[in-house]
Amino acid sequence: MSSRPLTEQDASLKSENLRLFCLNASRGFADKLSRELGVALSPHEEREFEDGEHKARPLTSVRGKDVYVIQSLYAEPGNSVNDKLCRLLFFVGALRDASAERITVVAPYLAYARKDQKSKSRDPVTTRYVAQMFEAVGTDRVVTLDVHNLAAFHNAFRCRTEHLVATKLMVSFFSQVLSGNRIAVVSPDIGGVKRAELFRQTLQQAMGGDIGSAFMEKQRSGGVVSGDTLVGDVSGRATIILDDLISSGTTIARAVNACAAAGAENIYAAATHGVFTGNASDNLSLDALTKVVITDTIPVSGLEGPAAGKIVLLDSAALFAEAIRRLHGDGSIVDLLSL
Repeated sequence: MSSRPLTEQDASLKSENLRLFCLNASRGFADKLSRELGVALSPHEEREFEDGEHKARPLTSVRGKDVYVIQSLYAEPGNSVNDKLCRLLFFVGALRDASAERITVVAPYLAYARKDQKSKSRDPVTTRYVAQMFEAVGTDRVVTLDVHNLAAFHNAFRCRTEHLVATKLMVSFFSQVLSGNRIAVVSPDIGGVKRAELFRQTLQQAMGGDIGSAFMEKQRSGGVVSGDTLVGDVSGRATIILDDLISSGTTIARAVNACAAAGAENIYAAATHGVFTGNASDNLSLDALTKVVITDTIPVSGLEGPAAGKIVLLDSAALFAEAIRRLHGDGSIVDLLSL
């Protein structure tokens, strides 16, 4: 989705009713979103205290305004996920106390979305707890991109939610790069089969021809991933291994090795969020892996050597800007929420 100049239909975006804030940790992404939207970021203050506490407040009136707060909830040096979440919650609370009419949290990457069910006795369901905290401080709506489990996300929140998808960004990229190739889409585990199949159908519709499908066997116990059986035919096909995020890269590396052994060609890993922790550099440096395609919801860091050179970064700021434009104007965003 490319940027475009504002038209007369966008005039409401310049009205005094809209406020766009970004906490300091997500400034780079928010600057891009602001340019796409054609609306300047509103000023705010963040202060640190010697005892480790902090405060944040808007420096302009938000009384009766439609307010959007941008904060991507990923860890980085000096700012843990918990730090960012706490700052965001306190800022939303400050906006509510300052009489904002409507507060929308724009979280391109939403923390704790993977802990969405009890996998062991007495396990927490952290996704639900995070939702309750957003609701407690007065959040009216949460907008995010490609959460781990969409059903769990929708069920966790009682406030309104808008779940955007990166499928169109990915399809636009691969339909150009792999034009003329025989293609297969692979899910790296059984849980991602539906996501991969929806992507395969959309890509096939855009490119024409027959696009194959496959999935990997996967078991996880005590943090150890095992299983290397590939179900489906990838031989002689350019292969896209699709997931919602890449963390250590272990799951992707297993799938790459299995696809290469099965005769796949030009193997790509595609994921919305590049978290990149632990041994990600080693796991993504495989010779058989051509490129790693991700969006810009998290700044790329933690990769070294060959893995760093494999990254292709897709811009999602225009997608979020369009969502805000439509939400502020009470327009339809159905086509942004679907494949």
